[in-house]
Amino acid sequence: MIATIIGIAGGLSTISLFLLLKQFDKQLMYGLILCGIGFLYVGFAWSDPQALLINAIQAVCFVFLAYFGITKGLNLLAAGYFLHGIWDLVYHMFQDANLIPPHYDLFCMSIDFTIGLYILLLNYTRSLKPSLKPQVRES
Repeated sequence: MIATIIGIAGGLSTISLFLLLKQFDKQLMYGLILCGIGFLYVGFAWSDPQALLINAIQAVCFVFLAYFGITKGLNLLAAGYFLHGIWDLVYHMFQDANLIPPHYDLFCMSIDFTIGLYILLLNYTRSLKPSLKPQVRES
C-alpha cells in the first residue's frame, strides 16, 4: 500500500514539474520518460541472460510506443504508460520476481497509471479547445 501511495505521489510530482516548466513540449517529455522506464528492468535483469533478453525486448517495444506516441498522438503515449503498468503487474509471470526490488511492481504501476490518466486528460482538454486558426468566410 505504501509503495502505491509513493508511486502516485511520484506521478503527481512528475506531472506538476512539467506543468511548471511550460516551455517544454509535454508530449515529447512524457515520451522520453516512457523510453527510459522500460530500460529499468534491463538493469535489474543483467545477471540472468534469459531475463535480460525478455527485458531488452520489452524495453525496445516501449521505445517504439513512445516514438509513435510522440509522432502520432497522445492516445498512443497513454496506452504505452498503461501497458507498462500492466507489465509491472505481470512481470512475475515471465521472470523471477526476485530480480526486481520488493514492491517495485506496485510503485511503478501506480506511477504509470497516474501519468497515463493525466495524458488522457491532457488529450481530452486539447480536443476541447477551439481552433486557433482564423476561419475564412466565403463572400
